[in-house]
Amino acid sequence: MTVESSSPSPAEPADDYLERRTLRRGSAGWLLLTGLGVAYVVSGDYSGWNFGLAEGGFGGLAIAMALMGVMYACMVFSLAELSSVLPTAGGGYGFARRALGPWGGFLTGTAILIEYILAPAAISIFIGDYVESLGLFGLTSGWPVHLACFVIFIGIHLWGVGEALRFSFVVTGIAVAALLVFAVGAFMDFDASKLNDIPVEADAFGANSWLPMGLLGIWAAFPFGMWFFLGVEGVPLAAEETKDPARTLPRAIRWSMAILVVLALLTFFASAGARGANALQDAGNPLVEALQPDGEATALSRVVNYAGLAGLVASFFSLIYAGSRQLFALSRAGYLPRFLSLTSSRKAPYLGLLVPGAIGFGLAAATGDGARMLNVAVFGATISYALMSLSHIVLRRREPGLERPYRTPGGVLTSSVALVLACAALVATFLVDVTAALIALAVYVVAIAYFGMYSRKHLVARAPEEEFAALAAAEAELARD
Repeated sequence: MTVESSSPSPAEPADDYLERRTLRRGSAGWLLLTGLGVAYVVSGDYSGWNFGLAEGGFGGLAIAMALMGVMYACMVFSLAELSSVLPTAGGGYGFARRALGPWGGFLTGTAILIEYILAPAAISIFIGDYVESLGLFGLTSGWPVHLACFVIFIGIHLWGVGEALRFSFVVTGIAVAALLVFAVGAFMDFDASKLNDIPVEADAFGANSWLPMGLLGIWAAFPFGMWFFLGVEGVPLAAEETKDPARTLPRAIRWSMAILVVLALLTFFASAGARGANALQDAGNPLVEALQPDGEATALSRVVNYAGLAGLVASFFSLIYAGSRQLFALSRAGYLPRFLSLTSSRKAPYLGLLVPGAIGFGLAAATGDGARMLNVAVFGATISYALMSLSHIVLRRREPGLERPYRTPGGVLTSSVALVLACAALVATFLVDVTAALIALAVYVVAIAYFGMYSRKHLVARAPEEEFAALAAAEAELARD
């Protein structure tokens, strides 16, 4: 049976269809989920954000970070409400499915998948670079290291979600503790005059010492300002494995965002003030660079260097989790091939872990271009942010009486701010890397063609996200009668 009765499925799923596609319930409380939210993002504090200095200078990146922080704050408050209403593994796809229909759900879910498949591939390359720079076991960055990352950490996920989240929590704690230690050490050498030491481009409109690339540099720095928060929106994907999701998810989302804001401010100002914005704009390891003004390693810089590896592992590990749950939900509902949502005896979506992992490893081994893959991931992320924010607006307008255990402060105004800023960030990706944006767009077009020609006619009505949507449609019809 399908959602669209005019387009029946060639075969109704067997009675045990959902039984073979279930996750382990009640495995995570708010503390583990808060750790998961921070884990998604923490690698962005250690590297990547600093390339925004080359696009907008210190002032440009600071404004971009502030605006993207506002976007994420508004969005996560909206997601907190939506996750309390629709606590399913579909996360953003489920929200958009209820508000915008099958097309909206698929477009949102696909955008999220692009983000969560490409980002781990990129991070595996960065992990290889760290392993090589630290001289660990004499290894060099290359496909053996990338393969080891996917095999080891997917293996832990296959073991079970509770074990996976506890592992992620411990590694994230190490990375966060090192960031705090770094900030203390870097602020001891803080010099405000170093913040605006990037040469000014005289022909750039509005250029000055704080905005050396002019006003347009602020916009170009948007994607890099996002790196301090990119991924936190994945917390609702753990809904079906959470204790009391209607209460737990909003709490975890809010706490994750609060912690990330503090870490972003400490990292950004401490790094640039200790070493200078000009020295960090092209650094592959900006925090270590900030602690080595003379190029000589110190005890603190070594600690931060190892902790940076922990931060990369935490984000890699948690993003694999998020991608597998989004793929699981889309497959279970029939948007993607149904076999991808089968779960093991330990209630892990094993194909949802192995298939994206194989794709990610292939991309990492074949290209070795982590920066471009991250830019592709950012493109997918911004599309999903716009659609999820729009979903909140639509549901508030269309279903004002829907029970909402948690309500977004500011209501529609909050999600409208997130929508506008997400659209601005989407356009900014073309300013930074047109090729990456076009690659992501091409993948998106292929996925849309698959959905339009095949899978939209074969949706599974019994999937939780589809049942929520069908219930809403039935209630609307009764109200009209």
